[in-house]
This record gives sequence, structure tokens and C-alpha cells, in this order.
Amino acid sequence: MKNEPEAIALAFVKAINRQDVNALVELMAPSHRFIDSLGGVTEGRDAMRAGWVGYFRMVPDYAIEIKDTYCDGQVFVMLGVVGGTYAPDSRLSEENRWQTPAALRAVIEDGKVAEWRVYADNEPIRQLIAKRG
Repeated sequence: MKNEPEAIALAFVKAINRQDVNALVELMAPSHRFIDSLGGVTEGRDAMRAGWVGYFRMVPDYAIEIKDTYCDGQVFVMLGVVGGTYAPDSRLSEENRWQTPAALRAVIEDGKVAEWRVYADNEPIRQLIAKRG
């Protein structure tokens, strides 16, 4: 049986892969912190609800593929690949598909994701955004 941090973090990944913003918010601690790969911090469920809605609008098929996991107490780390299709016009076009290796770190407190941190190279999607203007 999976331990609590693992089960909660993997449920968070599954919600991301379904683009299920309501499930993501339900799994977040009230003081949830999201830290992006550039070190930018967004705090709070409401801010993150808006953040995920906007991101899924830009990358509607965003998904995480987990290859390895590590747990240390309430911290669960996942290594794998993230990617999707940059779709500012809502069209999923193969030439706008991107993928990059990633590490994701979840801190679980009181059965909720208190912190979600992404370590990934944003250059593949930046290039697509720049190309599309």
C-alpha cells in the first residue's frame, strides 16, 4: 500500500493529467505554494486555481509522465517528463508539441499538497511561444 505523501502526490499528478482544476484545488492545502522552474512563487488556492485554468488554456493536453519516485517523510519527489501542445488558438497542432525532462517535488502536510515545485527546462515551450509571436 502506498504511503500518504506518495498517494496524495500521485493523485495530484493524475488531476493535472486530466486537467481537473477542481480536483487540484481540493488536494491543495489552504496556504498552498507553487514554485515554478524559474523560482517564481504563487501562493494560495485561489491564485493557483486561476494559474492552472490559464495554463491548461495555453497547454490543454499538458501531462506528466513519472519514471522514478523518492519519498523522505512528507516530501515526495518525482522524476520524469512533462509536455503538451502549446495551443494559444485552442488547436492542438503537432508542430507545437513540446516535451522536457522534469523533477517535481511535493510537500505534503495534513493530507494536502502544501508545496508543489517544478524543476524543468522551459526552453522548448518558450521557443514555441516566440515562434508564434
